[in-house]
Amino acid sequence: MDFKKATISDLTEMQEMYIETIKWVCKNDYSPLEIDAWIYGLNNVERWLKVIHSQFVLLALINDKIVGYGTLKDGNYIDFLCVHKDLQRQGIADKVFNELELEAKKENSEIITADVSITAKPFFEKKGFVVKTKQKNIRLGVELINYKMEKSLK
Repeated sequence: MDFKKATISDLTEMQEMYIETIKWVCKNDYSPLEIDAWIYGLNNVERWLKVIHSQFVLLALINDKIVGYGTLKDGNYIDFLCVHKDLQRQGIADKVFNELELEAKKENSEIITADVSITAKPFFEKKGFVVKTKQKNIRLGVELINYKMEKSLK
């Protein structure tokens, strides 16, 4: 597996992969209505452009194909961590996360935080994160549960 920083030309593939992954991987934890409300926000092109331009965005590649990615905002917040729906549980998220954590340490961050889905919570717990609070977000009139989590880097 290779890593590279994302560019604007990677954006469409990143968005498509994220949407497909949420639809497939999160279907046991969120209802179809909740998933539709969640992915609706991913159509916000301005948000994605801001991610590409202002965050550390690392792509995981196998044979020049994006298989996963992670983003680090402000040196200490994991905004996105996504692995292709067909390549779950193969260590890709571990490798991407480890690179994001290294980047956070380079930025001298003392903690790393993330807003984590029900589905991703066990992965983050295995990585040493603890739940700070359970959150209820309303999107399109639908309540979505996630967790504010953090990990000390000291």
